[in-house]
Amino acid sequence: MAFSRDPLDELVIPDGTEAKEVDLVTDGDVLVGTRSTIDFGVRGRNVLAGESVEFGGAIEAEGDCRLDMWCDVAENVLVGQDAYIGERVHVAGEMKVAGDLDIGDDVEIEEGFEANGWIVIRNPMPTIVLLFVYLKHLLLVGEEDTAQRLVSELVDEEGDAQPDVEPLVIPRNATVSDDAWRVSTPATIGDDCRLHGNVRAETIDVGTDTTIFGSLRARGDVTVGEGTRIHGDLTTRDGDVTIEPDARVLGDVSCNDLELGPEAEVDGTIRANGEITMGTTERDPE
Repeated sequence: MAFSRDPLDELVIPDGTEAKEVDLVTDGDVLVGTRSTIDFGVRGRNVLAGESVEFGGAIEAEGDCRLDMWCDVAENVLVGQDAYIGERVHVAGEMKVAGDLDIGDDVEIEEGFEANGWIVIRNPMPTIVLLFVYLKHLLLVGEEDTAQRLVSELVDEEGDAQPDVEPLVIPRNATVSDDAWRVSTPATIGDDCRLHGNVRAETIDVGTDTTIFGSLRARGDVTVGEGTRIHGDLTTRDGDVTIEPDARVLGDVSCNDLELGPEAEVDGTIRANGEITMGTTERDPE
């Protein structure tokens, strides 16, 4: 995964991500920016959260789990390797750690905790903050190769033994729930995803064969990939919309310019301030 800017400046939902009834499930890592609210539980490889992140469900991490100061988890925390818990974190359920547990001051775990490895009770360094401040500094001074190596070491600790899966990234101050995904950054949604909730972002790029049970609303451009289904309206304030072949929007579309690929469908009303371009399938010569 290569970074050309702050890695928390975009909502990134990798291929195959599912928003199930109570959990947000992905095969890769989960990175959550500060002061975000996630009404779901999360299940992934490594789970890293910044300060004051709220989780409305349980956390299940196959690898490490790092929660910065003042995080709140509504249910259990289950960790397959090591856990690093900052000061004043609150966990409403229990915490089970297969490896080592490094835990800060004034941490409240209502149903207790256990770890198979070492348990160190102190005030650990807020690693998620240190990581991204250092990454931002490297990017500002043009050291992109060094930043990439650092991320590879921290996120892909198992090397070739782990699948090369793009992490799920939720930017700072985001709200993620069954009703809506609200961010003030661009949003990229991968292929073969299944999500519930309306998506609100600066721009939106949806991959192929994805299903979203909600509407899309952006300030800028919106792209809907081939074979994708949007069960709601598609609206952009100042941007253009591209609906690729065989995609379907089961609601209204409102935009500046609209490009419809072959066999793309819009079930509702189209409102375009500019041009509408409709692609056609190839025909056999008569």
